[in-house]
Amino acid sequence: MDLAEYGSHSRFQFSNKLETLFQDSVDFRRAKKGEHLLREGQMCDALYYLQSGTVRTYYIHDAQDVTSWFYRDGYFFTAWHSFYGDARSYEYIEVLEESEIMVLKKNEFEKLIQQEPDFATFARILAEEQTAFLDQYFKGYMFLSAKERYQLLLEFIPDIELRSKLGNIASFLGISQETLSRIRAGK
Repeated sequence: MDLAEYGSHSRFQFSNKLETLFQDSVDFRRAKKGEHLLREGQMCDALYYLQSGTVRTYYIHDAQDVTSWFYRDGYFFTAWHSFYGDARSYEYIEVLEESEIMVLKKNEFEKLIQQEPDFATFARILAEEQTAFLDQYFKGYMFLSAKERYQLLLEFIPDIELRSKLGNIASFLGISQETLSRIRAGK
C-alpha cells in the first residue's frame, strides 16, 4: 500500500507514522468481480481504500439499476450516507473487476479519530473533499450534454470501458446504451 499516492489527489498527505497506524487498523482483502461489499438495507460499517481494481455504487429506481458512481484504484470509498449517517444503505457497492481492498471498520475509524489528531484531520479533509467534489460535480453535471458527461467520465477513469459493462456506464450517464454507442462511434 502506498497512501502517499492518495495524497496526489488530496489536500492530505499521510505521514509514515499515520500510514503505519492505518495499515495496522485495516483488514486486507481480495474481492472478486461481481462481489457485493454492501447491499441495500444493510448498515455500511466500513471505509474502504481501493488499492487496485474498480467498484461502483448503484441503487434501484423503478426496477432499474442506476449506477451512482465509479471508484478506481487509489481512492477511498464507502456508502457515504450510511457510513456517516448511521443509516441503512439505499445503495449497493459492487466490485467490477478483481480488486485489492483495505477495509477500515467504523469502530476502528472512530478509535483512530479519538487517538490520533493527524487521523482526525484526515477524516475531516476526506469528508470535506467528498462534499466539495460532489457539490461541484453535480451542479455542473446537470448542464452538460451526454457527450460532455461521457468525456468527463473518461477524464476520471480513462479505461472505464475496460473496467465496467457499457450498461453501467450508460446508467451512470443517464442515457441509453444505444445513445452511448452513438457517442462512442462519434456520431
